[in-house]
Amino acid sequence: MAQRAALFIAFCLVAGQVASLSAQTAEPSGQAVPLVFFNRPIVVLRARVVGRGPAERAEGARHALDDLVSRGITGPVELRTFEAGTLIVVASRGVLAITPPDVDELAGETVDGAAAEASARMQMALNEAAEAHAPGRLIEACVVAAAVVLLALLVLWGIERARRVIAAKLVNVAEQTIARSGIADVTALRASRVLDVERWLITATAVILDALVLYATVGFVLRRFPYTRPWGESMRGFLLGTLWHLGLGVADAIPGLFTVAVIGVAARFLSRAVGVWFNAVEHGRLKPAWIYPETAQPTRRLLVILIWTFAIVVAYPYLPGSQTEAFKGVSVFFGLMVTFGSSGLVNQIMSGFMITYSRALRVGDFVSIGQVEGTVTNIGVLSTKVMTVRGEEVTIPNAVVVAQTTTDYSRPSETGSVLTPISLTIGYDAPWRQVQALLVLAAGRTPGVRREPEPLVLQTGLEDFYVRYTLLVCLQRQDERALTLHALHAHIQDLFNEYGVQIMSPNYVSDPAAPKLVSRKDWFAAPARPLDRSQHIG
Repeated sequence: MAQRAALFIAFCLVAGQVASLSAQTAEPSGQAVPLVFFNRPIVVLRARVVGRGPAERAEGARHALDDLVSRGITGPVELRTFEAGTLIVVASRGVLAITPPDVDELAGETVDGAAAEASARMQMALNEAAEAHAPGRLIEACVVAAAVVLLALLVLWGIERARRVIAAKLVNVAEQTIARSGIADVTALRASRVLDVERWLITATAVILDALVLYATVGFVLRRFPYTRPWGESMRGFLLGTLWHLGLGVADAIPGLFTVAVIGVAARFLSRAVGVWFNAVEHGRLKPAWIYPETAQPTRRLLVILIWTFAIVVAYPYLPGSQTEAFKGVSVFFGLMVTFGSSGLVNQIMSGFMITYSRALRVGDFVSIGQVEGTVTNIGVLSTKVMTVRGEEVTIPNAVVVAQTTTDYSRPSETGSVLTPISLTIGYDAPWRQVQALLVLAAGRTPGVRREPEPLVLQTGLEDFYVRYTLLVCLQRQDERALTLHALHAHIQDLFNEYGVQIMSPNYVSDPAAPKLVSRKDWFAAPARPLDRSQHIG
């Protein structure tokens, strides 16, 4: 009895509100309160009417609708227009008044439109509330939902089984194709990542299909029950709306993507043409006067980078989403990363250009860079790689190469102008002509020492206790420098011992009682053997 009395009072208040609106205009309240009945939004109230705020009006309308449903009344829902708005009436009972301050004029709403939409939603909510009180309809909904869930489980099982079968089939086809082609064996194929990529693509496709099935099933089940029906409709609307927007986005992006594709094809054609021309220069088929073969490859790389950079700059405005704030933010982020992290990078790149275009080094040259001595195997954009005689690959930053003194032993050796010095000290009691002849003879016996130009011996110092001699020889292969000098040093020791000439190292203040020599019979003292190649040189 108390609840019915309250509802009667609410009805009287609505009636009084309508009667008074003819003389008093509703005013905006500064609040927006949605009226929701049976989980379905009806309308948003924004006006204060006869001293009642939006929240109080929404609560009164909900009580009125609950009372109607409890009495089995679900319609009809009608609209009655009066001087200051529109009244929504259910079975001749006033439930809610829509006034001009309730509508959002900036969004294009009108009183008549908002009232018509609210009445349609209210009729739907009343029908669903009545359906929720019908056990037969609920049982039917449960049976249908259970059948759909069972069907979805069967579909998921079928997708998983199909994934396994297709994955195994593709792996077998790939292995058989590789085995027949002879490109590689099955073991190499399995060790590669190709089969893993195939499995990943198949698994990703199956996961997407599973997600679609689950999404559709959940939405369908939610739409079977009155209270959850708005959630199911929102899920379907979200999916359809997303697909629609994606389709429109793809359609709108087609002209821009076509332009980007044309720019990409043109850049690829131009870069390949540049590559063919510079490849001919590098291999000597073309000999332009303004470029050397050793600078052709880095110049090609530089021009290709410039071509693709220009292509990206031109194609950027045509990329989908390039004008969005997110895309601009990502561009600014990468720009900041390049700005703050490029100081050392630019230094290395510019040093690489200096090394390349000054022709200071070439791949295959035997060089000495600081304390590193070996063969240049690669001159990159950021670093230079040197393979030492011990088989160690040393990576030297280009800025370090530029900052240090670099000696190239290979390039001048093609004309026989690079001479390798070997110094030793001999006492004044040894005839200098004999010393020179012994050094020249040792050079002549050493494999890897060129006969042209002839070895040269210079007296580079007359010291207090000895004469300093320097033997200058030209090596055939600089990459075998250590082995050739080892053989030359061995021949020098053997010849000086054979002819009784003492090498004055370490230094002596006075002549010893007997010459410091190794007699020939002791040249192969144990554990050395005459057939030992490490001891028997030349």
